[in-house]
Amino acid sequence: MPREQLQVLNALDTAKTQLYHFTAIVIAGMGFFTDAYDLFAISLCTKLLGRIYYHVEGAAKPGTLPPGVNSSVTGVALVGTLAGQLFFGWLGDKMGRKKVYGMTLAIMVICSLASGFSFGRERRSVMACLCFFRFWLGFGIGGDYPLSATIMSEYANKKTRGAFIAAVFAMQGFGILTSGIVALVVSASFDHAFSAPSYATNAILSTPLQADYVWRIILMFGAIPAALTYYWRMKMPETARYTALVAKNAKQAASDMARVLQVDIEAEEQKVEVISQDTRNSFGLFSKAFLRRHGLHLLGTTSTWFLLDIAFYSQNLFQKDVFSAIGWIPPAAKMNAIGEVFRVARAQTLIALCSTVPGYWFTVAFIDIIGRFAIQLMGFFFMTVFMFALAIPYHHWTLHDNRIGFIIMYSLTFFFANFGPNATTFVVPAEIFPARLRSTCHGISAAAGKAGAIVGAYGFLYASQSSDPKKTDAGYPPGIGIRNSLIVLGVVNFLGMVCTFLVPEPNGKSLEEMSGEDEEDEVEQTTTHRTVPV
Repeated sequence: MPREQLQVLNALDTAKTQLYHFTAIVIAGMGFFTDAYDLFAISLCTKLLGRIYYHVEGAAKPGTLPPGVNSSVTGVALVGTLAGQLFFGWLGDKMGRKKVYGMTLAIMVICSLASGFSFGRERRSVMACLCFFRFWLGFGIGGDYPLSATIMSEYANKKTRGAFIAAVFAMQGFGILTSGIVALVVSASFDHAFSAPSYATNAILSTPLQADYVWRIILMFGAIPAALTYYWRMKMPETARYTALVAKNAKQAASDMARVLQVDIEAEEQKVEVISQDTRNSFGLFSKAFLRRHGLHLLGTTSTWFLLDIAFYSQNLFQKDVFSAIGWIPPAAKMNAIGEVFRVARAQTLIALCSTVPGYWFTVAFIDIIGRFAIQLMGFFFMTVFMFALAIPYHHWTLHDNRIGFIIMYSLTFFFANFGPNATTFVVPAEIFPARLRSTCHGISAAAGKAGAIVGAYGFLYASQSSDPKKTDAGYPPGIGIRNSLIVLGVVNFLGMVCTFLVPEPNGKSLEEMSGEDEEDEVEQTTTHRTVPV
């Protein structure tokens, strides 16, 4: 039988949408804005780094980062993010959400700035410094995933909880868009001030000395939005669910939420004491009870996020290579170094503006209407369809007259990634696990996603190379080509659709109802949580 809910938690579940909801979205969302900016800005800079530091005298093409360096520069932040998600997810359940929240933001501010500095100008020292600071930047970013999702889920009301969590995640879209806009402004300014010929005209002068400032400014800009929200993060009270259900401090929970909601809330210390003495809800992460009650749920959230991020990060981090392959971006030799940054940034900004950002906000609008399960299943389905539609007639899309059609189809895969599993895989793990394990389980799910992102970042880099050894980038072994890589990503999306059936539907239910924390009768609770929504 369901236990009578604490008044403070019921007040949160039934609260009308108020200013504090939107304040929490902005405070938590700015962290995600910074996360996305920092993770995706690097893809705008890798070609420039290759021209500056790996120029080969007399080469027909501009310098490119060697395979090992390119994969490290692109993927090291993802490795750091995975580590941060596991560590800070665990720490958020041990120390509390608020105490850990400031740590992650401070790391992000410091390491964003440090990413633009290097000890010396020799290429090995520059790349080593960049990789070092981007690893720790990723570590801070990783902590933001479980903490932001958990804080927003525990602050939100039951009716619009999905939209609020999705809105936090949707700030990622603005971060991706802003990285493109900043790169456009910086590259256009430098190109205007230090006009340079194309590489084919003059290889040396095509990369002016001032180009070294361009990538540094773009990366360092990520510190600004994070620094602006630090003060407000520190003013947020601890969530009532952590204070009441984990810290067992009913009085503090009631006091904090009474101030936030501007209503009188009874402390109910005796009821909290009864809950704390119930051993049925004290199982650990590695217990048989957790495996029985939430094992399939954790498998569902980790597998779908893993598969989604293989496709999503492959598409995002290497879309510049796809655009070059179909001729939307001119051959590198026909551009100067800074002009190439501008062209790549323009292409990525258009994709973000027309498909990525709208996709996020479609999820915000519909997630509490049609549910998480339907959106995730639909997103994976259309990602699969459009990926195969691009891959199977790939030669058709590479023809000059058809490349606009390719861009539209490619954009639709981004739209349905974001109006689909890229948002829901973030939302659901924050809703279905117990309060004392919520941040940890979200961190595990997110880390599985970043493992997929690492597979995508490193794997696609090599796989997308031409099967013809004469057409590969310098230093790369032959791959399977863009077409076959897109087919692989289509299969990955299909597997994600299948694994979605392991994920429960939390729409319209309280967090305690989903996690089983409000149950007193164990026989009853085993029949409450279905794997597939009805």
